[in-house]
Order: sequence, then C-alpha cells, then structure tokens
Amino acid sequence: MNFYSLAGKMIPFFWIAAVVFTAIGLYIGFFKTPDAIDNGMKQYYRIIFVHVAASWMAMWLYGVMVFWALIGVIFNTRISYMLASATSITGTLMTIIALISGAIWGKTSWGTWWDWDPKLTTFLILLFVYIGYIALQSAIEDTRRSDKASALLALVGLAIVPVIYYAVNCPDPNQCASLHQESSLKRIEPNILTAMLVTTLGFWMYSFATILMRTKNIILQRERKTNWVANLPEVIAGGKK
Repeated sequence: MNFYSLAGKMIPFFWIAAVVFTAIGLYIGFFKTPDAIDNGMKQYYRIIFVHVAASWMAMWLYGVMVFWALIGVIFNTRISYMLASATSITGTLMTIIALISGAIWGKTSWGTWWDWDPKLTTFLILLFVYIGYIALQSAIEDTRRSDKASALLALVGLAIVPVIYYAVNCPDPNQCASLHQESSLKRIEPNILTAMLVTTLGFWMYSFATILMRTKNIILQRERKTNWVANLPEVIAGGKK
C-alpha cells in the first residue's frame, strides 16, 4: 500500500522530466549539431539520438529486470516480482525501437534493412528473451509459480547483455566483423554527445514513469480482493461508474 501511494506521487514528476529532457535532447540533436559527420553520414545520422538512447535503455532495463527478479527469488518479495514484470514491457518496447531505428539507419547508411551483424543478431535475441519472459508469465496462471519461472529465465538470459556489448566493442575487428563502428564517447562531437545523453536521460525518466504505472496496475490486479484496494478512491469512483 505504501509503495502504491508513493508511486502515484512520483509518476507525474517522471513524466514531466521525460518530456522535458527528451524535447531538449532532440532539439539539440536536430538543430544544434552538424549537417554531416566525419565518416560521410549526412542528415540521416540524427537517428542515433533515438537509436542509441533506446539501445542503452534496452540493455539497462534488462539488468534492472534481472535485479528485481533476483531480489524476488532471494527474499520472496512480491513487489520485486511485480517491478520485474513491469520493467519487461518497457524493456521490450525499447528493444523494438532500437531494432526499427537501427534498420532505418542501416538502409540509409549501408543500403540494407537487415544484416546478420553481431550487434543486430544479439539484439534480436534480447527481444526474444524479453518476449519469452512475458509469455512465460502469461502462460502460468499461478502468479507465484509464474514469477519464479520467469525470474529463472531472466537470469539465464542475462548472458546476452555482455555479448551485445562485446559485439559492438570487439577488440579484434577481424574476428567480429560488424556494420557498427566501435562505441567511443571520446570521439563524438560535443553537441552530438550532449544530445545523445540528454535524450537518453529523457528515455530513462520515461522508463521510470511507465514502470511505476504498470506496477500500480499489477498491484491492483493481484490485490483486487483486499480491503485496502477496495477502499482506494479511484477504485470506488470506477465502481460507481
């Protein structure tokens, strides 16, 4: 009950922060950065402000999901499982955005929508793991069993995150042929880096907002038969309608 109340108070602030930071980041990216960058990419390179932010968030959110799932397994705390479940939806969305924006970038840059590039392939696997987690939770009616089973799947799938990082930061390019350039923040033009980081911060705030909103909905669903849920103003108002 305390978490439900606290989340309700925090959500508006995260939404405001998400809109503000994302708007500022995209404004800098579209209007305060060069029309082309050193490797010949022209206006279309600006998709990196969405692509990179979504890619970072997809990997970070998977780690967050695993963290809450692990806390749930160790301490058997229901709210941890709920947070993991809520995080999986936003993580899936970010992974899809990263893949779609990457395909658009690939078409304009290298003339192909898809290539079995190590980064693309591992990110596709990450999407399948996210979907598998969600599907497993939906397939088991007993929430306690579904929470534990999906938590174990998330822990197994954690291995894909360092593989994704290695795929784009491979120390030997001859062994890891990739369309993606090696990731290096030091070589990025300052305004481009600023836009990228501010947009990522906006996506981060969006993730907090949506995760808390979904967690509240999960709490209402799982605790719908309890007195405290029945006495919530929004539940009472909904019942009158």
